[in-house]
Amino acid sequence: MRDTWRNNFSEWYNEIIEKAEILDVRYPVKGLYVWFPYGFSIRSHVLHVIRRLLNEKNHQEALFPLLIPEDEFAKEAKHIRGFEDEVYWVTHGGLQELNVKLALRPTSETAIYPMFAVWIRSHRDMPLKIYQVVNTFRYETKHTRPLLRLREITTFKEAHTAHSSWEDAEAQVAEAIEIYKKFFDTLGVPYTVSRRPEWDKFPGAEYTMAFDTIFPDGRALQIATVHNLGQNFSKTFEITFENLEGEQEHAYQTCYGISDRVIAALLVTHGDDSGLCLMPEVAPIQVVIVPIWFKGKQEEINREVKKLQEDLSPLRVSIDDRELRPGSKFYDWEIKGVPLRLELGPRDLADNVVTAVRRDTGEKLRLKRDDVKKEVEGILEKITQDLRARAWRVFEEKIKEAATVEEASAILRKEGGIVRIKWCGSEDCATDIEETTGVSILGILSEDVEGKCAQCGRPTKTLIQLGRTY
Repeated sequence: MRDTWRNNFSEWYNEIIEKAEILDVRYPVKGLYVWFPYGFSIRSHVLHVIRRLLNEKNHQEALFPLLIPEDEFAKEAKHIRGFEDEVYWVTHGGLQELNVKLALRPTSETAIYPMFAVWIRSHRDMPLKIYQVVNTFRYETKHTRPLLRLREITTFKEAHTAHSSWEDAEAQVAEAIEIYKKFFDTLGVPYTVSRRPEWDKFPGAEYTMAFDTIFPDGRALQIATVHNLGQNFSKTFEITFENLEGEQEHAYQTCYGISDRVIAALLVTHGDDSGLCLMPEVAPIQVVIVPIWFKGKQEEINREVKKLQEDLSPLRVSIDDRELRPGSKFYDWEIKGVPLRLELGPRDLADNVVTAVRRDTGEKLRLKRDDVKKEVEGILEKITQDLRARAWRVFEEKIKEAATVEEASAILRKEGGIVRIKWCGSEDCATDIEETTGVSILGILSEDVEGKCAQCGRPTKTLIQLGRTY
């Protein structure tokens, strides 16, 4: 894996998925992958973070069916047009052809909102804030890639809310954005938030806000979206309530989601030529202890190693007692990104210390055995802070501004990343910008800047972001 992180990111990514035991790509269906236990544990810790943040804001977790009847799925015309090329259909039950085809959910608006129509009767029933973590299916026709472009998305967290006014729905959009900011800050994944252009918003939404990060190859990756649905879906699915005046009104809705791409962003953001480098909060193993055996001392060292593990509870600590050379063990745990390695040998025992090695910096420390838990907790907190700061520093270096489309195009060709330019708001200019640069408009960052459109030169207040995407 050496020297592939920056020089051949694609090769590094494919290798790390296998060598760090994240996913097994050998499943005999294109675009479907199997989670190894280690990768699944990372996933579980990541989901624990988002569940905690949602629950703190009074969201309730639920579970809706995978199968959606065609007549329900087809009710929202804009929505179905946005997904019609990606839907898997169930047409038979055993040998019998079904009267109504069933869609495998590509997303769950059309599965959840018929139930919202049943549950909501009065303004007192709102706000209603529901979320679920499920598998979704999309017939991806482009080149599939683990965690990034899938036919079965196995880590799809979607939240759906209903409100009694547009203002409440707008406040919910703001709350969702803050939840995601805290989520990505916990993971140490840097981001930029922008409003998707009209032609790239979620099908059926009033508007879409999106989070993007940047990979080492210079491409931007969308890692979360938040949608204000207005009354579009509530009118389709007859989600009505009695308002304070005693009149029937359609609910105002939002939805917001993340997917397996979050895991990819976590793995990639902190990785290096030695493999993964995990944030302590989501690492399956936060500390690995490697005993350094010598003849006549093995039993004593094993006893002390076991005691050390107990002393570090409730941290997630593993002992590597495999019959391998220490160097081989170090290599394995570096690839898997364990934040801190502790070594214990005869010299450490004699000096009443523990040797510690930070995964992120390689720094070697000698910790007093009597204060080891406090010192280890301090080191893990320092690793968290340093990884987050380093990730943001690298991210911000990849964001540039340009005055002209030609300048933006040159930066993107040479360096990649995200380039910010001013835009007049015309779709014709947007098309010209995308064709000239060969990249996509990621979104509108601000509508409160002074300047001229980089394409046509007209005065504008709109700042947009450009980037090559996955």
